[in-house]
Amino acid sequence: MSSLSPPNSTSGDSHGSAATPHIALFPSAGMGHLVPFTRLAVALSTGHSCDVSLVTALPTVSSAESVHIAALFAAFPALQRLDLCLAALEDASAEFFRGADPFYVRYEALRRATPLLLAPLLAGASALVADIALASVAIPVARELRVPCYVFFTASATMLSFKAYFPTYLDAHGAGVSAIGDVDVPGVYRIPSSSVPQALHDPDNIFTGQFVANGRALAEADGLLVNAFDAMEPEAVAALRGGSVVAGLPPVYAVGPLMPLNLRETEEAAKEQGNNYMAWLDAQPPRSVVYVSFGSRKALAKDQIRELAAGLEACGHRFLWVVKGAVVDRDDAGELVDLLGDGFLRRVEGRGVVTKSWVEQGEVLRHPAVGLFVSHCGWNSVTEAAASGVPVLAWPRFADQRVNARVVARSGLGTWVERWSWEGEEEAVVGAEEIAGQVVAAMGDEAVAEKVASVREAAARAVADGGTSHRSLAEFVRRCQGGTAV
Repeated sequence: MSSLSPPNSTSGDSHGSAATPHIALFPSAGMGHLVPFTRLAVALSTGHSCDVSLVTALPTVSSAESVHIAALFAAFPALQRLDLCLAALEDASAEFFRGADPFYVRYEALRRATPLLLAPLLAGASALVADIALASVAIPVARELRVPCYVFFTASATMLSFKAYFPTYLDAHGAGVSAIGDVDVPGVYRIPSSSVPQALHDPDNIFTGQFVANGRALAEADGLLVNAFDAMEPEAVAALRGGSVVAGLPPVYAVGPLMPLNLRETEEAAKEQGNNYMAWLDAQPPRSVVYVSFGSRKALAKDQIRELAAGLEACGHRFLWVVKGAVVDRDDAGELVDLLGDGFLRRVEGRGVVTKSWVEQGEVLRHPAVGLFVSHCGWNSVTEAAASGVPVLAWPRFADQRVNARVVARSGLGTWVERWSWEGEEEAVVGAEEIAGQVVAAMGDEAVAEKVASVREAAARAVADGGTSHRSLAEFVRRCQGGTAV
């Protein structure tokens, strides 16, 4: 376990300060949290001349996290790695959490370890940026050490507004409420009960306690970073900054969309496995390929996978499909033929590529051959589609994804078929014919393509020099330097 060295008080930076801020980043578990943290780390290091360290909790839950971490430090040696080695949960806790989402259990393990293990890693730090899942336990540690603590919310600004307001909603309806209704977030809009993350409907769920505690802690942070940009979520960003959501929030820095990193090892690994998807994409006509991925956190039920396969076969379009057969990739030992059925791969040979391997999604979405993204609407996927100008056919599955799907629809980034099922509604399997029809309609919708191009241009302006997100990140850096923010 290493610790930060003292900041170099004589080195200059791009903002003219005499001190280079030394910022420690502390992500939680899962690619949905790790990926934006690594992008933030590189943006701060290469774009804003900060010394940056990344706390890496070991062992990781998924092999994808391990590969990504190794590739990050190989590609960006200026980043410092701070390993935080987690002990297994005690037997009583392990039994209590048996059957729970493995990533939520990891959040809990990290939350328990933070008060004991984090302090030595912050020696010499100018600031700590803690994952939202760790906010309520990381802020007190930083306060005791007199290190400013910022919270990074890795999902949408709309979801951040919901999280900030949700404790107020509970207080108004009784703290132990088990029937969560529609939630009117002040200054934003109504989040229907059906879009509230499934776990929050159960007051005894491990995630619910974490969610509420972290929501209450937001006001105690020195600032909030969010991977969003003003033009895509204007109501939410304005309401968070203006105090409409809840009073007393610290400054909010909308710093997205954080750009994908060029970590080439994933493509090289794919080549070794005979899965050179980029070479296949290079051979396809512009905007002819449907890219299908439901992210790194959940797997579709087997009967839904079969209907999706039949729908992609029937739609007539080329497609690249990343299939996930298990929640944790280390547990995914099934063969594609078992998931997709006999003969499917043979019938779509040449027109479709199907893989269970990790793909470099940012690179896929930037490829000119890709014309549609059938997505679960994890926030990393949404921001990558926005930055790349690829229309989204939203099919949210769990957690914040229905909230994100509404952002997709409202912003013009794509369409959302709201009647399509998500986790907990698996009996409502979406049929192949309907899937094929929606894909064909989305691929041929020029009006949507024009709107998406506008979203892409807005995203590019936000992160360019002088753009809203670039200025916001620069302001955060100045705060870390102890200077006066604009």
